[in-house]
Amino acid sequence: MSDEKPPRKRMVRPPSGGTESGRVVPERLKTAWKRTPSQQAWLSRQINDPFAAKARAHGYRSRAAYKLTELDDKLRLLKPGARVVDLGAAPGGWTQVALERGVTHIVGVDLLHVDPLPPAIILEMDFTDPECGPELIRLLGGAPDLVMSDIAPNTVGHRQTDHLRIVGLIEAAVDFAVEVLKPGGVFIAKAFQGGETAEVIATLKRHFASVKTVKPKASRSDSSELYLVATGFKGRPIR
Repeated sequence: MSDEKPPRKRMVRPPSGGTESGRVVPERLKTAWKRTPSQQAWLSRQINDPFAAKARAHGYRSRAAYKLTELDDKLRLLKPGARVVDLGAAPGGWTQVALERGVTHIVGVDLLHVDPLPPAIILEMDFTDPECGPELIRLLGGAPDLVMSDIAPNTVGHRQTDHLRIVGLIEAAVDFAVEVLKPGGVFIAKAFQGGETAEVIATLKRHFASVKTVKPKASRSDSSELYLVATGFKGRPIR
């Protein structure tokens, strides 16, 4: 009989997670009970999304915060002491970034409730309500330097109808910005590729010195989402 002992097996523990800067192993949903396939896909994507993980690590309320940080890093849009309006503010990620970068006066609006983010003031209101715009400016205490919009409508599941509703909200945001911005002001808005967006860009070019389209890295690659950044507001038209 041989006295040799069998070789010991190496116990290698696979990585089980990650940090803000490290690799994250994809996770599976523990249960799909009472979830539609689309809900399952969305939840799975959220769990394994690196920007969602970074947002949780940093304390941001949404991964969308990184879209604004990238835009600001490139274009220096958020100025300390600026007055800002945040359209479609829920759940508050963009407002968090603005406050973090020195904005001292900010008001936002959304149909959904937003937990407090002092000193920001958030209205739970329909932006298209005729009373909303004047109330935002009253609460802000003057004309804004920046109007930013990450607003999106509730979808109905019909692609053409949903797209038209999205475009309608973008146009409403543009109209609001042109009505209230300070000369030299800035407008940022989420949009989607398409003919109607080209028309919105043409409108912005009439009122702003520069209009850019940007797709941040935090915007999913399979999405047609992009952001319009208009700078150098020329002032309200003479009536």
